[in-house]
Amino acid sequence: MAAENVKGERARKFAAHVTLWVLAALSLLPFFWMVLTSFKPLAEVESPNPFPTEWHPENYRLVFEQVPFGRYYFNSVFIAAWCTFLVVLTSSMAAYAFSRLQWPGRDHVFRLYLATMMIPGLVTTIPNFSLMVRLHLLDSYQGLIIPAAFSAFGTFMLRQFMMSIHPALDESAEVDGARPWQIFWDIILPLARPGLVTLAIFTFMGNYGSLFWPLIMVKSEALRTLPIGMMYFDSQYGRQTNVLMAASVMNIVPLVVLFVVGQRFFVKGIMLGSVKG
Repeated sequence: MAAENVKGERARKFAAHVTLWVLAALSLLPFFWMVLTSFKPLAEVESPNPFPTEWHPENYRLVFEQVPFGRYYFNSVFIAAWCTFLVVLTSSMAAYAFSRLQWPGRDHVFRLYLATMMIPGLVTTIPNFSLMVRLHLLDSYQGLIIPAAFSAFGTFMLRQFMMSIHPALDESAEVDGARPWQIFWDIILPLARPGLVTLAIFTFMGNYGSLFWPLIMVKSEALRTLPIGMMYFDSQYGRQTNVLMAASVMNIVPLVVLFVVGQRFFVKGIMLGSVKG
């Protein structure tokens, strides 16, 4: 009887693993299609054969010849990196104030701050744009970065992490003479590292692939980002799907690297963030 239970458990685990592998393969099919299409000539893009009859690695060279792709690449990474840094900084400080410090009306202010998550981003587009015009930040890096430097979601997420840290650590540090800033920097932030990395990944991915805000803020070609620059392969030079796929492959490389590097913290952050509400 025990042997049958063991065999049944092994069979269930095997079936579960096979199912997961099949689902993973299906989810990766669009990626493989994109990579293979990036090496095809334009005439074979719509061919049912997924593999190119002739490999054309020069499609990647054409990306840089037709548009200043390197400049677009730099702009996207630069803007996303600054937005990520500022969001992690401001969200961690706000989360510390909302979770560890005691001050009158703290919970009421947090609820009001959290309520801003219910406002669609399109509703605030015109006010943000008008503000950037008044501040003379139109068509500038500052205009692309500053509006994305604060995140109610990031504050809420890090607050959940910091609330899960035992308050006895703060009390012990205060007894030793540590000030609130020292407690925040030396104790809370290191313990909240999985949450910080998770927020950084989410923020970088969101700003790196942002299209709408840069589209209305940027006028000069020197400030265009990758999502805007890639539109030219489907307009100015006609529909060049093979070149567009080559640009897309290069576009997702930073995201893949970021996820691989921060995967351990990302998974741990998601698990810990759901422990305490």
